[in-house]
Amino acid sequence: MQRVRIAPQTGYGLKLKRGQVLRIIDPEGEQVSDVMAFAAGDKAEKLSSGRSIDYNNTIYLTAGHVLYSSRSRPMFTILEDTVGRHDFLLTPCSPETFEILYEGHEGYHPSCLENLAKNLGPFGIDEDDIPTTFNVFMNVAVSPGGELNIGPPLSKAGDHVDLRAEMDLVVGVTACSAEKSNNGSFKPIEIEVRER
Repeated sequence: MQRVRIAPQTGYGLKLKRGQVLRIIDPEGEQVSDVMAFAAGDKAEKLSSGRSIDYNNTIYLTAGHVLYSSRSRPMFTILEDTVGRHDFLLTPCSPETFEILYEGHEGYHPSCLENLAKNLGPFGIDEDDIPTTFNVFMNVAVSPGGELNIGPPLSKAGDHVDLRAEMDLVVGVTACSAEKSNNGSFKPIEIEVRER
C-alpha cells in the first residue's frame, strides 16, 4: 500500500491500474481535495461532471455511485464514503478565481488548477485539458433559486472516500487552495493506493 501526504495548497499526480482503490483522507478535518482523472490509454477521455450527474440523477455523489468519463464509460466507483457530501459542480480554483471572487485580493495565490496542471504535466496533460473536478469533501448547497452556497466541509479528522478505478487512469489530487472551500484555512490531504 502506498500512502502520500499532500502538503497544503499543493497537488500530486499518479497512475492507477484498473481495480486499484484510491483512498482520499482528510487527516485534520474541513479540507477539500480536487480530484481529476484521465484514461491512461487516451488522455482525451476524462472524468465528466455532466455525465456522472446525468447517469446518477443526483449532484450529491456518494457510496454506490459511479463516476463516468466524457465517453460515458465508468472511471470510478465510490466504494466507501464516511462524509456523504462532495461537489461536482464547481471548477478547480484558478489564479483568476481569487481576482474575481475574493474582494480585496492582491498578488499571487496558489490554486488547484495550477497544482493539477503541474502534477499532471509529466503525464502529457495540459492545463486546458482540465475540466470540472470531483471536489471531495466540498460542501455546496443549492438554494431554491439556484444560488450556490459554499459551507465548511463536513469532513472530520480521518474521514475518507474510496474510489475504485474501473479502467487504467492518470489521476491528479490536490489539497485545495481556496479559503472559501476550506472554512478559512489550509490543511494537508493524504492518499493511499490499495489493492482490492
